[in-house]
Amino acid sequence: MLDPAQLATFQAVIEHGSFDAAARALHVTPSAVSQRIKALEQVVGQVLVRRARPCVPTAAGRPLVRLGGQVALLEHEALEAARGALGAHARTRLAVVVNADSLAGWFLPALTALPEVIFDLHTDDEGHTAELLRAGTVMAAVTTERAAVQGCRVQRLGAMRYLPVAAPAVHEAWFAGPELAAAFPVAPMVRFNRKDLLQHRFARTITRRDIDPPTHFVPASASFTEAIRLGLGWGLVPEDVARSDIAAGRLVELARGRHLDVPLYWQYWRMESAALSALTTAVRAAAATALRQPPSTVDGKMSEWG
Repeated sequence: MLDPAQLATFQAVIEHGSFDAAARALHVTPSAVSQRIKALEQVVGQVLVRRARPCVPTAAGRPLVRLGGQVALLEHEALEAARGALGAHARTRLAVVVNADSLAGWFLPALTALPEVIFDLHTDDEGHTAELLRAGTVMAAVTTERAAVQGCRVQRLGAMRYLPVAAPAVHEAWFAGPELAAAFPVAPMVRFNRKDLLQHRFARTITRRDIDPPTHFVPASASFTEAIRLGLGWGLVPEDVARSDIAAGRLVELARGRHLDVPLYWQYWRMESAALSALTTAVRAAAATALRQPPSTVDGKMSEWG
């Protein structure tokens, strides 16, 4: 049997990133934290934490991080239910990872449906958010992975549509000619970060080959779009933002009728948690109105987006 105090300590080390920070959070000494981790590793027979900055779980430690978070959440909810109206209530805390464009757009309003919950939000590229689920760092994720992470449920949310746009001056300088495919390999590009491959994916649909143009990296959603408005280069912008800028003349659509749809999924721990269930309901409701949905069903299965 796993010792609950040792499991909670291990989870705190991963959550807070160091033995000292975990000790402060648990109101114990760093020596006590170290002893509990060593004892837990002896029980499991594996090294569970990589002593780095920050501390990260090993492959053997990942399931225990998730277990520690699940136990803490269920314990909190059971204690609140037992206390009822007479007890002093502490708010439930949920850790969630979401891609930057969703966080800047449709996702945050969903959280207002749960005023009793405290959120610990993380952000990463939509193709990498599921890694935090695997590590046990978060309880739920907006991700492009449609196959369920071990120990998780997955539900389709919809697709976020992106339009290729540029400032009028950039459009005139690089994209006004008849050979659109010739412009993308040489025209300056704006990317969110090095994980962001959306621009390359779209350009490949036009050029039918990989490209390596001059590239700016702007790792913030609002600043990313502003960099394109200011003429640093072209990029893919969420449709709702792009449409208003196109209508106002701040941006020009580079290939009318062409776009990139990114299907998004909601993955969350497979456990009976009232807070996690309520969050799932709120996120799905927000996505149903904000994201594009498949146009039809075939044999009971939702069709893919164009």
